[in-house]
Amino acid sequence: MNTLRLKKHEERRLREGHLWIYSNEVDTAVTPLKTLTPGEQVLVEDFSGKALGIATAQPNSLICARLVSRDVKHPLNKSLLVHRIQQALSLRERFYADPYYRLVYGDSDFLPGLVVDRFGDYLVVQINSAGMDLVKDEVVAALEKVLSPKGILFRNDGKARVAEGLESYVAVAAGEVPQEVELLENGVKFLAPVHEGQKTGWFFDHRENRARLKGLVEGKRVLDVFSYAGSWGVQAAVFGASEVVCVDASEFALDYVEKNAALNDVAEKVGTFQGDAFQVLTELKEQGEHFDVIILDPPAFIQKRKDHGVGLQAYRRINELAMRLLTRDGLLVSGSCSMHLGPHELVDVMRAASRHIDRLAQVVYQGGQGPDHPVNPAITETQYLKCVMARVMVN
Repeated sequence: MNTLRLKKHEERRLREGHLWIYSNEVDTAVTPLKTLTPGEQVLVEDFSGKALGIATAQPNSLICARLVSRDVKHPLNKSLLVHRIQQALSLRERFYADPYYRLVYGDSDFLPGLVVDRFGDYLVVQINSAGMDLVKDEVVAALEKVLSPKGILFRNDGKARVAEGLESYVAVAAGEVPQEVELLENGVKFLAPVHEGQKTGWFFDHRENRARLKGLVEGKRVLDVFSYAGSWGVQAAVFGASEVVCVDASEFALDYVEKNAALNDVAEKVGTFQGDAFQVLTELKEQGEHFDVIILDPPAFIQKRKDHGVGLQAYRRINELAMRLLTRDGLLVSGSCSMHLGPHELVDVMRAASRHIDRLAQVVYQGGQGPDHPVNPAITETQYLKCVMARVMVN
């Protein structure tokens, strides 16, 4: 096993709990990064030569290594994977009675580059690092040992793989996996298109925030913007909304809104509107439409730090458009999955939007990701999800 030697004092972040090693922290006189192979496991040492653990290398990236074990006797192999997956499973089983959740959340479960979503007897896996890709067969074997699933699907088609220089593909890794799988969330049934849908086919992270809709939407007219397969909107209908309109740019996603509404016997209350969200909201305002509750769950408008200014304006614009469509005492549910947007910034976006149209806003709830997306306290990037609910009143 090759050695990765750090510069003096550069081990401090690792000792404090972080898992990433940046290329400018490496003593390249001792460890020329170009001599390392992407994904290979290396022994990490501090400046004095003391072992800190084992990492997987990515010499072509700013994050040139990810720590996978602090015990040099336990490299990343099937045995360690089984241990970590069992730890991850025990956490989820504490919080969830039903087997539908994010089973493995990368760095937060001490398995950098690995994401696993569980849909009952089916698992959907994303491998996002070269190191984890080299042990993908062991990942499958470990998951089979711990859970004995009917099928495992690789959704290895995300942007992170491109950055790692890995091929993009979707393939069944074990058993059989149908095109759509069932799940239960907050007592509501859904079908998730795991082969062709966004990411793994479902977004478990907002589950607890969606549960807050109960008691807030009864008898209300609800607009669900960036609806995807209807996770917010269909739940609102089941929770008693009088009418729900789901907006998404994807016809494929809206087909699943209709399927999921029918699955829960609320199809007569749920309508769909295909188009660009900004344009659709503008058109709805021009048509004189109003809604009691509006939900915004957009994709990340800020994907990189350099996009912060432009992305912030996009968040403000979409929130302002939504506020213009609210009734006089309406509720706006605003989400963000941009890790580069702080919780206080989303609140300030809503403040600025409300004042720009001479409305008064009261924040009544602030939430984040659920316990199946635990936060690694040493890695702020693992805490990315924001959800703010605000009452918006006419001045």
